[in-house]
Amino acid sequence: MTIEVTHEHRVVAHRRPEARRRRWERKYRSILLTADGLTAVAAALIIHGTYGRWAVALVLPPMWIAAMLAHRSYDRSALGAGTEEYVRVLRGALALPALAVAVHWLFTRDSALLHDMIMAALPAVALALPVRYTLRRRMHRRWARGRDRSAALLVGPAHGVAELVAVLRRASGTDDIQVAGVCLSDPRNAPEIRRLGLPLVGGVDDMNDVIHALGISTVVALPAPEFDADVLRRMSWTAAAQGVDFLLAPVLTDVSASRLAVRPVNGVPLVRIQAPKLSPLSRMPKELLDRTLAAVLLLLLAPPMLLIALIVRLDSTGPALFRQQRVGRYGDHFTMLKFRTMRPDSEALKAELAHLNQNSDGLLFKVRQDPRITRVGSFLRRSSLDELPQLLNVVKGHMSLVGPRPPLPEEVEAYPPDIRRRLLVKPGLTGLWQVSGRSDLPWDEAVRLDLGYVDNWSMGLDLSILLRTGSAVVRGTGAY
Repeated sequence: MTIEVTHEHRVVAHRRPEARRRRWERKYRSILLTADGLTAVAAALIIHGTYGRWAVALVLPPMWIAAMLAHRSYDRSALGAGTEEYVRVLRGALALPALAVAVHWLFTRDSALLHDMIMAALPAVALALPVRYTLRRRMHRRWARGRDRSAALLVGPAHGVAELVAVLRRASGTDDIQVAGVCLSDPRNAPEIRRLGLPLVGGVDDMNDVIHALGISTVVALPAPEFDADVLRRMSWTAAAQGVDFLLAPVLTDVSASRLAVRPVNGVPLVRIQAPKLSPLSRMPKELLDRTLAAVLLLLLAPPMLLIALIVRLDSTGPALFRQQRVGRYGDHFTMLKFRTMRPDSEALKAELAHLNQNSDGLLFKVRQDPRITRVGSFLRRSSLDELPQLLNVVKGHMSLVGPRPPLPEEVEAYPPDIRRRLLVKPGLTGLWQVSGRSDLPWDEAVRLDLGYVDNWSMGLDLSILLRTGSAVVRGTGAY
């Protein structure tokens, strides 16, 4: 078939987005090295201000960068997407005390310097993580302008293409690739692709011409009954001849890269999917961090929480706190606490407002401009301040700082077996559901996010969600 290429799709080969992106990534690594050096200097100044010693300012910067290099925090595979970059920074910070001990015994024998180096690890990581988050956002904004993203060609069946595009569009941050065209293995389903607004540029046999015409830098092949080993091998040869990347999309989506590993068996590379981290031992660090941080936050926020409770009582009749039965891990019930944002008779009026439910596609009950909400309650909901008492639930062990949305008992009774999997972990004060839109999310999407969190949980993922929670609260998207 003849491929029509508009002016906006025409890309000169030597100006491919992938080349520009790699140049930016090299620049980004240089910026990270500089930022890590300055971070270490700032941490050293904090230690100097505390203990009055300057020696750590000379030793900490090179040792911090060495720890980051040893844990490959500058590798291209870890930059720009996912939580792996943050995890490697944390591992480097944990290794810093051990590195300091080695330097102490081999060179300095200065106990004061050893003490300062160990103490410097905490401020160093506390500064490094937000700095990297800020730099990553800057890189994402650059990619979002469309100049540095990979121009990708998707090859496969319409249903698989639609599913992959949906996952890419709803993922956090900026997509690493920009879909420049689609070659279908089932052209009869072309209307499904056109409804998504994707450029349909031909069939599988047109792949070679499309790569050249559109300046494609990445070919993504999706599973299809027509794609046996010989077909995929020829497609990879075509991509290699054109000098572009060839990627195979997995059958399973919503599986984090950290759970995937290639395991050769008799020369055949098989993909191993590691089991989710659900054992009590693997989640012990999360449990300790949750309760400790929640207790600290309660101490710091006690004065404003008392003020909010007083305002709630003065604004309308009823108690300051709203208590409601929710379902926790393994189906155990607990009493969840929130600042009251509705009239005392809100539950009695729920049936009268059923026709206004914004989540009629699922089990949630949410109404925009709910008449039951008080004046102060509206502000508390938009700012998420009504959820601060849940820190008490975290300290008691009923909830986590990060986890799935805490469901009501009547919701859980209607769960099919698959959705009950979200009860394998504690519900969270925040989670993927909050940073992705909260009440604006369709029911199926909220369930997908919760199940994805359960299967892909890691300390790095929790950290990423906590970092994104602040901006989600400021935006107030879906908070009503």
